[in-house]
Amino acid sequence: MFKTKQADNEIHEDQLLNFLVNTLSDEIDLDLGDNAEIDAEEIYEVLVGACADGTSVSTLCGSSENSPPANTILYHLRTKFEPERLERVANTLLRRDIVELLPEQVEVCADLHLRPYYGDEDDTDGLYHSEAKRGTTAFHAYATLYARVKNKRHTLAVRRLEDGDTASSVLAEFLGVLDGLDTEVKAVYLDRGFYDSKCLTLLQAHNYAYVMPIIRWGKAIQQELSEGWSRVIDHDLTGKLDGHSWTVEFPVYIDCTYLNGRYDEHGVARHGYAADAPFIDTPRQARYHYTKRFGIESSYRLSEQAIATTTTRNSTVRLLYVVVSLLLQNAWRYLHYEYVATPRRGGRRLWWWPYKEFVNMVRRAAWTALAVRRAVPANRPPDDRFHR
Repeated sequence: MFKTKQADNEIHEDQLLNFLVNTLSDEIDLDLGDNAEIDAEEIYEVLVGACADGTSVSTLCGSSENSPPANTILYHLRTKFEPERLERVANTLLRRDIVELLPEQVEVCADLHLRPYYGDEDDTDGLYHSEAKRGTTAFHAYATLYARVKNKRHTLAVRRLEDGDTASSVLAEFLGVLDGLDTEVKAVYLDRGFYDSKCLTLLQAHNYAYVMPIIRWGKAIQQELSEGWSRVIDHDLTGKLDGHSWTVEFPVYIDCTYLNGRYDEHGVARHGYAADAPFIDTPRQARYHYTKRFGIESSYRLSEQAIATTTTRNSTVRLLYVVVSLLLQNAWRYLHYEYVATPRRGGRRLWWWPYKEFVNMVRRAAWTALAVRRAVPANRPPDDRFHR
């Protein structure tokens, strides 16, 4: 029987690790000094290994024979990275190869991700405070910008949040990133955290199509969302800044569906979306297109599978771990499409290579490079039960 051959070449585990280490080395220049006992590649090797292994740098170094001391690596991670510079370099790093995969027109999504902080309540400087979630109001918070291409999410930018940061300031930075891309933005999908007058004004000023759920602020919109059937209404929000006020007007698409016992509830569920896009004419279309945004949540689930653990309060080190975790996802998607997929007429054929397998390959390569312990001392010889 005829069988299609997938490829003539192979990418081995150690080459995947080399690719990631070289990517970090090319974009992040560490000035370790002439008398440093280690080089930058050794630091990146441990960093990538810890993220792929889902463990801490100390644990990985403690179980390895060829790795530098954990305290040495952690010292350089804490002292050689400046937060502002790291964010700039990180965004360049994340977009380095992935922009090659972007088509002429893309949909982008922005979201806020909150990682709970359960430490001392009096020591929350540099953290982001929000509504109570998972037993705390203090979080290590990050905003991320993704490009959505054929239901695959490519990270374009990440930003750390702290008290004082606003949704509009984050969106302004992200829109600046989009303005610098060579590709056209079809639409911007935002979560309800970006629903305010300043964000809507920014979107209209940059002339981007957008979809986001509304928040029931005011009696007028509450009344609209409590009666009637699917429809489109005109709504407005008033904003204030430095003593000046303005009003931004936008359409709201109200989509209604019957619950039919879902979540043990009955009746009509009404969903409101602030949307201004040429391809949206009905409330059902607004809801359909907005559901595309929920795909980005899986990127956070993937990041939880491959991120170094830590108890440090150092925000720069934590941001670095998040960046490397997102880099692993971008690298996997890039390598999957550019090297593993088979070129053919009508589009490339993506062969089976799940993210979990990619992470496992990087983990094994790091274990081999660092000579991770594969045996433990025993105070008595193994008996017959240890042989077969």
